[in-house]
Formats: sequence, C-alpha cells, structure tokens
Amino acid sequence: MKFLLVFDFDHTIIDENSDTWIVKCAPDRKLPNELRNSYQPGHWTEYMGRVFVYLGHNGVKEDEMRRTMTTIPFTAGMIDLLGFIGENKELFDCIIVSDSNTVFIDWILKAADFHEVFDEVFTNPASFSSTGYLTVQNFHAHHCAKCPKNLCKRKVLKEFLDKQLERGVSYTQIVYIGDGGNDLCPVMFLKKNDIAMPRQGYTLEKKISQLAQDLSPVQCSVLVWSSATDIMSYLKLLIKK
Repeated sequence: MKFLLVFDFDHTIIDENSDTWIVKCAPDRKLPNELRNSYQPGHWTEYMGRVFVYLGHNGVKEDEMRRTMTTIPFTAGMIDLLGFIGENKELFDCIIVSDSNTVFIDWILKAADFHEVFDEVFTNPASFSSTGYLTVQNFHAHHCAKCPKNLCKRKVLKEFLDKQLERGVSYTQIVYIGDGGNDLCPVMFLKKNDIAMPRQGYTLEKKISQLAQDLSPVQCSVLVWSSATDIMSYLKLLIKK
C-alpha cells in the first residue's frame, strides 16, 4: 500500500517563484523593459533563457546565483511536512513536476537537505555553459493545447505511472499538491479515489471552482490548503486508515 505525492515547486514547496527571484541578481535588481516585454504567453522557458543571457552578460556568476536562490523561503509548514514525508518514505513515493529548472530545484533542495525526500524531479533541464552562463531547455515536446509549449504535467504524470506499473508499482491514491494554472491539466487526469490539493487563493483553486460552477467538476476529491500543516494533517489521516 503506497501513496504517490506529486508536488509543484514554485508557490507550493517554496513560497515564491524561483524564476522571478533570480532577478535579485540583476543590476539594480530589475530587468530592462525590452527584456521584460519580450515574453510571449506559453514560451516562458525561452524567455528565461534570455534572462540568463542578460545575467551572464552582466557578470553574474554561478556562486552568486546559488547564494541568492538558497535564500528563498519555504512555504509555511513545508519544512515540517517534508521532514514527515522523509520519515515515512516506505509509505510515500514523492515526485516534483515543475516549470522551474533542474539547477534551481537542486540547489534549493540540497541546501535544505531535502533532496532525499523526492524520488524524481521532472523539470526543465538546465546547466552552466563553458562560458559560465546558465542555459535552460524545454522539458519535452507534447500535443496538449491546454499547456505551455515546454511542459504538459499530465503527460509527465501519465508516463511516470506507466513506468511504475511496468516495475510492478501501483498506488492506493495519488495526492496532487499545486497552485498554478498549469496544474489543472494533471488534476483533470486524476481518478475518483485521488485527491487534488490546490493552494488557497491561487489560480488552481479558482480554476477547479470554475469547473464545478460550469457543472463539469474534476473527478477527484478536492481539499484546499493554506499551510503545509493542512497537507500533513491529511497525510496523517491517510496512513492511519
């Protein structure tokens, strides 16, 4: 009997957006207007690529980026929650599906000693080039009209579950914890026995409410959280059953 916990990262595990936090490294802690205005909807990863080039041009090095990123606060109660999951790994498989990047998530989890809690991290691949610039690529290609070009979280979740089944692993329940609009697609993939946990006051909660009002509610149960303590309370009930 195992449960699968699926976490988003920005505004879920951490209380900020890692991609906008890195702007603290820029001259005067802001980006020039023409760079900011170059963002096109659905093409965030390409936009962040240009941000990293700008930081590189301005002499921002890996060490400074790492120092800045590891000051991002975790969401309220999240440190306790991740500690609890780490102590109960025989009951929980735990993955991250995020539109951030491998470098940022790796830095943040390792600095707080939480990288062992997660079995896999699915996010945009990033690395430092020979010139010391951070580069980022799209996670994959997909055909989902609802999702940004670089990442369909439903596809990631479905492929992960298929791979686990091949290994003989199936889950009693999937618990999906997120906040953003791009978390709706995987939530709509969840079954009746699963649970979606949208963060209170964020886009995912609003979109799920809108679907219910439109009389096309999601199949899974929905439990809203404002602090990770709410998530921990639910998980404690789950393992008592």
